[in-house]
Amino acid sequence: MKLTVIGGGSTYTPELVDGFARLRDTLPIEELVLVDPAADRLDLVGGLARRIFARQGHDGRVVTTSDLDAGVEGADAVLLQLRVGGQAAREQDETWPLQCGCIGQETTGAGGLAKALRTVPVVLDIAERVRRTNPDAWIIDFTNPVGIVTRALLKAGHKAVGLCNVAIGLQRKFAALLGLAPADVHLDHVGLNHLTWETGVRVDGENVLPELLREHGDAIAADLRLPRALLDRLGVVPSYYLRYYYAHDEVVRELRTKPSRAAEVAAMERELLTMYGDPALDEKPALLARRGGAYYSEAAVDLAAALLSGAGSPYQVVNTLNRGTLPFLPDDAVIEVQTAVRAEGGPAPLPVATVDPLYAGLMANVTVYEDLALEAALRGGRDRVFQALLAHPLIGQYEYAETLTDQLIAHNREHLAWA
Repeated sequence: MKLTVIGGGSTYTPELVDGFARLRDTLPIEELVLVDPAADRLDLVGGLARRIFARQGHDGRVVTTSDLDAGVEGADAVLLQLRVGGQAAREQDETWPLQCGCIGQETTGAGGLAKALRTVPVVLDIAERVRRTNPDAWIIDFTNPVGIVTRALLKAGHKAVGLCNVAIGLQRKFAALLGLAPADVHLDHVGLNHLTWETGVRVDGENVLPELLREHGDAIAADLRLPRALLDRLGVVPSYYLRYYYAHDEVVRELRTKPSRAAEVAAMERELLTMYGDPALDEKPALLARRGGAYYSEAAVDLAAALLSGAGSPYQVVNTLNRGTLPFLPDDAVIEVQTAVRAEGGPAPLPVATVDPLYAGLMANVTVYEDLALEAALRGGRDRVFQALLAHPLIGQYEYAETLTDQLIAHNREHLAWA
């Protein structure tokens, strides 16, 4: 089996490689190809990847290359984890929206739109080259904003599925609180990427969410940085990204008084890359846990194994087409729910119980924004950017949308072919 990682020079990659090594019985990789245009980073990450494989007794071959076409040729699956513009672009996404009193964040709001506009054309170009080289390969997208990027891929007819680590992170957290193995805990997970709610937590088919909130609500609320009283009133567990909606002004005040997450990550990346250059290092360093992407490797292995051989978990939370699962959304919307993942046909959403209007309304609003965001990414133009920003529930005022449109274009001109 050959698996290719686009963006293989990312500091995330050793987390992924560690999972490939540990879970080689689930996903037996013979060749792992790391593709990245940044040769210096790729050499460091590739060297560590080989040492991790060697330490854990994995006999697979690790190949590094900047040649995309060669890297994807013959691949059974291609995993996308790229960041167009790097941390410098992320720093901008997180800062200029704050001038209007709007969230500065890389996956939602104006910053999220900027990232989508930079990313979608690049991802579609990569996907077309994958299709020309190997049309049977699955594309697994971990690149944010996952919902919009996955929708672009599916709209263009690619064999693609989106992956996020929010669900697996919550599953692991809930399992620890309940004193259970993660495999014994199943989530009723519903929403869009980075806009999800756990409406049930099931153990042996029984919904233990009320018990979980009653006994561990304080710990869960502290992790989400939301009031315990809010969780009790909702009776569900929102993803931590919902804090941008439920406590927008509070978050803006915080973001204005501290360094950006991009600055923190850039500093961590410099330290990590120095570590990766140590020839004695043959395991992922503890610092990597602070970089983000917890359990990313386990989710990726599980999904790839299920798609390629049926060896992974039969039910997984992924981003895929709605196809009537949520009747208040278009069939071609990309939703994030529990699916049955099959080697033939890919993921199929499982039935979802009636969704409370409180959550359905926000999902519908953000889906409209994502429609407009994808149109702006595919076709360009200032008016399309403005419309997407005006539609976003975190913006919604024409004066803000006008200013943010100008700022977005000014900060991203080098990445926008039409600007």
